Parts: sequence; structure tokens; C-alpha cells
Amino acid sequence: MSTVYHRPADPSGDDSYVRPLFADRCQAGFPSPATDYAEQELDLNSYCISRPAATFFLRTSGESMNQAGVQNGDLLVVDRAEKPQHGDIVIAEIDGEFTVKRLLLRPRPALEPVSDSPEFRTLYPENICIFG
Repeated sequence: MSTVYHRPADPSGDDSYVRPLFADRCQAGFPSPATDYAEQELDLNSYCISRPAATFFLRTSGESMNQAGVQNGDLLVVDRAEKPQHGDIVIAEIDGEFTVKRLLLRPRPALEPVSDSPEFRTLYPENICIFG
């Protein structure tokens, strides 16, 4: 069994994407009138990305992680510089394809789906390449 962790290349330039951040909070219950001005700006890179050169985005397909909050069509922010730990949700490459699964390192390395459907089984690949 071998596990390969892909690490970032050299840092690239500043690709900031700044958007307005509204001062009002969004009600989760009854709606309230929204304020139509922004209190400050939010740089999505600094909010979502701690290492821009090591970060990529990936859209999900399928329902194998729906009980972990990863739904079909979700956009994932993936940091390749994070060292994966037992129980982390990771992007792995198996047989030339990406998959998102929970990484199990004990008792033996495996990729576990977190789904309400019994059709998805834990994978025990010979080699696991972790991309983030």
C-alpha cells in the first residue's frame, strides 16, 4: 500500500476576488428587510483560501457523501497543502478519477463514503493518491 500526497507548486500572483460583505445578518427564521449597502468588502481568497497556490476548486457529482454535507453539484474548495488526517474528507485519485471520501488510516487505509444509501461501499485501493 502506498499513499501519495500532492503538494503545491510555487506561489503564483495575487488573484484576489473581492466582493461586498453586507452588515446585516441573514435571518434563518422570519425574513426582515435587508439593508441595501455594504459595510465592508470580503476578499474570498482570504476568507476561503489560506494557501492560494495550493488551492483548487472541484464540483461534486453523486450522492456518496450526502450525510457528510457534501451534496451532488457542490463546489469544493480543496487545499492540497493540508496534511490529511484519519477521518478527514479528502479528494483522492483512484484509477485515474477523482473521488471525495472520508480517509481512514486505521486499521488499514481506506476511503469511506458517508451516505444514507447502502449502494456505496468503503474502498480499499492498493494505492491512494490524495490531492487535498
